[in-house]
Amino acid sequence: MEAEEFDPWVVAAAPRLHRTAYLLVGDWGLAQDLVQHACVSTWSCWSRVDAPEAYARSVMARTASSGWRRKWRGEVPTGDLPEGSTEPWSAVESRAAVARALRALPPKQRAVVVLRFFDDLSEVATATALGWPVGTVKSTTARALAALRAGELADTEVSP
Repeated sequence: MEAEEFDPWVVAAAPRLHRTAYLLVGDWGLAQDLVQHACVSTWSCWSRVDAPEAYARSVMARTASSGWRRKWRGEVPTGDLPEGSTEPWSAVESRAAVARALRALPPKQRAVVVLRFFDDLSEVATATALGWPVGTVKSTTARALAALRAGELADTEVSP
């Protein structure tokens, strides 16, 4: 690929990469850092990459699941909203419940869930992105889904 194509690619791919990064790390600031890290890595091998978005997604998933920049967890935001937040906020509350449930998963399980179900990758594509055998993706997915079913999402009605 030509170097002149990099800037337009970043502009086009940034929203999708930011969404994936946020779901992987659960924090907008860390997600921006993760996207920047992935873009730098993609740029460094731009001429050799056939599918830059897949490469960047792979870099983000591997980096996030490796425990890169573990965030301090001393402060925990409250999940209680004031009374009166009903119908107009139900979609927001559902998304917040999904985000909380994802943050409760270990980084490797979170990476598998995000790639499989939010980015809609197959087991093979997820295994390729993470550099894992397909069997590891299957078993990690099963453990992550069991944890989600046993946790907060089981008690929360989530709309698509």
